[in-house]
Amino acid sequence: MVFSLKGAAQAPASKDKVNIGFIGSGIRGKQLIDEFMAVPAARGVAVADLYDGCLERAKEQLGDKISTTKDYRRLLENKDIDAVVIATPDHLHERITLDALSAGKHVYVEKPMTWSIGEGPRMIAAAKASGKVLQVGSQAKTSALTAKAKELIASGVLGKVNMIRMGNHRNNAEGAWVYPIPPDASEKTIDWARFLGKAKKRPFDAAQFFRWRCWWDYSAGVAGDLFVHQFTQIHEIMGTKAPKSAVSQGGIFRWKDGRTVPDIMNSLLEYPEGFLVDVYVTQVNSYAPRGILIMGDQGTMQVEGRKLTVIPEPKFSEAQLYGSLNFPKRLRDEYLAKYANEPRPARPEPTEIVVEAGQSHNWFFTDSILNNKPSRENAEEGHYAAAAAHMCNMAYRKGTRVTFDKAR
Repeated sequence: MVFSLKGAAQAPASKDKVNIGFIGSGIRGKQLIDEFMAVPAARGVAVADLYDGCLERAKEQLGDKISTTKDYRRLLENKDIDAVVIATPDHLHERITLDALSAGKHVYVEKPMTWSIGEGPRMIAAAKASGKVLQVGSQAKTSALTAKAKELIASGVLGKVNMIRMGNHRNNAEGAWVYPIPPDASEKTIDWARFLGKAKKRPFDAAQFFRWRCWWDYSAGVAGDLFVHQFTQIHEIMGTKAPKSAVSQGGIFRWKDGRTVPDIMNSLLEYPEGFLVDVYVTQVNSYAPRGILIMGDQGTMQVEGRKLTVIPEPKFSEAQLYGSLNFPKRLRDEYLAKYANEPRPARPEPTEIVVEAGQSHNWFFTDSILNNKPSRENAEEGHYAAAAAHMCNMAYRKGTRVTFDKAR
């Protein structure tokens, strides 16, 4: 059975524009410019980036009249800018977010919101004190698919959820963040000192600048880049905040290129509501399907793309053919005869539900600003999703079970 649901899409009540400055215009930053320019209420007016080439490309997107700078603080001084979109390496998120809120800007900050668990409470406090909208950029949080999955699970269709499995497989250089380095990359075109920020000082390294996700100094590794999307979605679907504990295994199995973060990691987390989450990433195999399996005692839900598939549990026979093998024949025949007229159990037909896309995550950010609505992925929610990823990393790096209370 296949059903189709259309996402509700209402235009913001206000017709005003939100002037946006983009801080970080690399790969994801480039995408965010395109995504925000697809929102009628958004206007891109300025870009800050540490590489000349990204500033040049940003002008190709937004026009030569936009202002560009390598110092994001100059952008924050611009009184015409209402909001900033932060798409820098993870280790720079906190400082830029705090500065932006202090400057009176609304903030859209890419996931993971934080580079470490300790940064979360400071960013939550700053967002609350500012009165500004802070929205974290993990798109599944506001998707129509997530909303429908949440509704179905709340209805009890799966019974008591006890296990969730989430996977993400990739097997090429791009999937392992080994991005091409522009031929003009040098200390003349890149502000290396600003890139390092609070990280350990070291000589210029173009590979670390353009492939920064490969090093703990700048990123939260596969957990911060990939796990956190699915944590955000599961937290929303299950109505939970943060895990109780996490354990992890992993290592560098293929990409021995000087990176410090693992290219394979498998983590198991326990949540206080009474279910486990098994989450894994491999950057050395592409076979396994992406997506989420949510398993309950009455059924299973697969969340993938724009489709939900609900597979009910079969009604199992009370007669135990295997369990009665140790009976003598006369007693076994007598036992099985009691179930002779019982219908043969069968697995019910799966139900597929196709959910059409609603408004974009970016649209919700501008709508919150223009119409004085709460953030659809606030700092607290971003902190908890990132914290789950950080706990996985801490368990991996320490080789021990990590609890949320002690991780904080």
